[in-house]
Amino acid sequence: MKCGFVSLIGRANVGKSTLLNSILECHLSITSPISGTTRNIIQGVYNDDDSQIIFLDTPGIHKAINRLGRVLNKQATSMFKDIDVILFVVDAYAGIGKGDNLIIEYLKAIEVPVILILNKIDKLSNEQIFESINTYKDLYSFAEIVPISAKENDNIDRVIELIKKYIPEGVKYFSDDSVTNLSKYFMISEYVREKLFKYLTQEIPHSITCITNSYEEKDNIVNVGVDIIVDRDSLKKIVIGENGSLVKQVGIEARKDIEELLGKQVYLELYVKTIKNWREKDSILKDLGLIENE
Repeated sequence: MKCGFVSLIGRANVGKSTLLNSILECHLSITSPISGTTRNIIQGVYNDDDSQIIFLDTPGIHKAINRLGRVLNKQATSMFKDIDVILFVVDAYAGIGKGDNLIIEYLKAIEVPVILILNKIDKLSNEQIFESINTYKDLYSFAEIVPISAKENDNIDRVIELIKKYIPEGVKYFSDDSVTNLSKYFMISEYVREKLFKYLTQEIPHSITCITNSYEEKDNIVNVGVDIIVDRDSLKKIVIGENGSLVKQVGIEARKDIEELLGKQVYLELYVKTIKNWREKDSILKDLGLIENE
């Protein structure tokens, strides 16, 4: 039995979360066209007849402008060590960015097999795919290079096949039916945040976070409350929408995902609150699970 830990790293918005969801065939890690969607290390468990692979989806590495950003970068780079394989995910369509070069410099200091994942090849011709491979292969001694489309589920089986070459023999860490170690409270707040990202643009989503504040399970229904936290009152009005229209729509869409997660009918209440400079406050970052309680 092969069993090992695999870290997905890459700059923001290259498709790491979409790749993880594609591998696990479930909606585990929230996705959005907006960069910086993932804020926590998301642990997903892949099982088949001869292996168990524990995937760690990390926040995208980016230029940090506040304490939240610095914490996220620290989390992401911490996943370079104590693992068996690194999947370095890049956006083959966008080409090499400064973030890619920064990550490659980090990789030069470690001794872990690195598989380069050229994502978003559905946007490229075969000639462009070969050009992308040639561009990256000279930058670092990758163990493997795999062109994929996480969105189209293209070549995902090949990724799993190659990972198995590099993970060790061992015993399983999780049961066969495990998909993640994440709590249902965290997943609930993430589903709400994902729907907000769907309707909000530019820098607004980066000023928002969500925390599950109440959870009451009854025989046939679950009552859930989620705080939507913004950093200034002007954003509060935008999130609520005209006559509460936006927050209502977010609630309707998030409730569907939560009901699928819990397997029960859900009554969801959303509360929009202003906490100025929450991205600099340790108390909020602790509630989000981004830094440990002392």
